[in-house]
Amino acid sequence: MDLSQLQQQLSQPNLAPVESWDPPFCGDLPLLITADGQWLYQDSPIQRPALVRLFASVLLKQDNDYFLQTPAEKVRIQVADVPFLVTQSHWQQAVSGPELWLTTNIEDAVPLSAAYPLQIQYYAGQQLPYLQLWRGLSARLHRNLYYQLLQEAKMVTQGKHTRWLINSGGVDFVLAELANSDELSG
Repeated sequence: MDLSQLQQQLSQPNLAPVESWDPPFCGDLPLLITADGQWLYQDSPIQRPALVRLFASVLLKQDNDYFLQTPAEKVRIQVADVPFLVTQSHWQQAVSGPELWLTTNIEDAVPLSAAYPLQIQYYAGQQLPYLQLWRGLSARLHRNLYYQLLQEAKMVTQGKHTRWLINSGGVDFVLAELANSDELSG
């Protein structure tokens, strides 16, 4: 194992084995994660970052619902878009080449890779890039970070689409995609 692999393992979130637990469903909790990443309990912001990270450590998505799940109980919560935002990035050298590491608003950091890919999805009428995480969860790239990464991306026209690609660890990921004008008018 080289130093970059060790650093990658130490940087990744320490996830609880939520999927292996089978607690009873205990109803809905008045907790909402807003589209801008705020966690609200009974419409009041949760001010303690450690409490948000604790809740996030037992969060999972099943079908289209989000749950906090412990060994003893499972409660449904509401999420406006996705539970996390990617707010920071940095490049790090890896065996396969430069890797883009992405950090969420709750300080989890993962490399953009096959295990944590980007996917383009629609939200509020826009195509936006989302980082796929664990347990069905994902994080939307914050607008500022998205524009910074677009400046680093390579523009490629493939067939009827123009894509902006970012290469991480030797793999290209689509950051943005646009249909060529002839497809839009046809």
